Amino acid sequence: MNTTEIMAILLTAVLSYLLGSISFAVIVSRLLAHDDVRKYGSHNAGMTNVLRVYGKGPAALTLVGDFGKGVAAVFLGRLLFQAMGVTLFDAGYLAGLCVLLGHLFPVFFGFKGGKGVLTSMGITLAVNPVVLLILLVILLPVLFVVKIVSLIAITGALLYPIITYMVQEFRHQPPLFDTVFALVFSVIVIYMHRENIKRLLNGTEKRIGQKTQGEEQGHQQQTASKGEGAD
Repeated sequence: MNTTEIMAILLTAVLSYLLGSISFAVIVSRLLAHDDVRKYGSHNAGMTNVLRVYGKGPAALTLVGDFGKGVAAVFLGRLLFQAMGVTLFDAGYLAGLCVLLGHLFPVFFGFKGGKGVLTSMGITLAVNPVVLLILLVILLPVLFVVKIVSLIAITGALLYPIITYMVQEFRHQPPLFDTVFALVFSVIVIYMHRENIKRLLNGTEKRIGQKTQGEEQGHQQQTASKGEGAD
């Protein structure tokens, strides 16, 4: 491995991590509610917690940001490798892993981020869109029935490496690299949902639309902030 290749790897890894560290849930909650979503509900900097605490508008902005940075990181990594003439491997995989780590442990926000579902989906769209399409076709109808986001996220993480392997085999392409990449992502996402798994087993996991006391306090704080701004 020469100096140029090492520099390309380091640059891709660092820039992707920094991009992932832009926590849109925290930014949106601070800009729109002058607050931090991590104080309420699940204390998670993710779209689901933003939805429960602040509503659909802020949640939609968080969705676009967290999903978009996953896509952007993959294309950024590939662009850097191409510009530097490096062809060791698909830089999208390296960039994807690093942007996910940035989202989970953001350097700009005390290393306390989200659980990586939307960012992982953005990465998957960029590296293997067929896999994401299959997952969405399978899981979205189930989400509308069960209305438990964490259950769908965990199920999707479990299916991700399996579907990746099947798609690569169908294409008659070597499945090992893509499947290992998918498996790493699957393990990370499931680990980040370990508390959700406990609540699912106990039957206490919240459905879409349900608010905890902490989430209701966050909603009241947002309402108060709007009122103060109008005076």
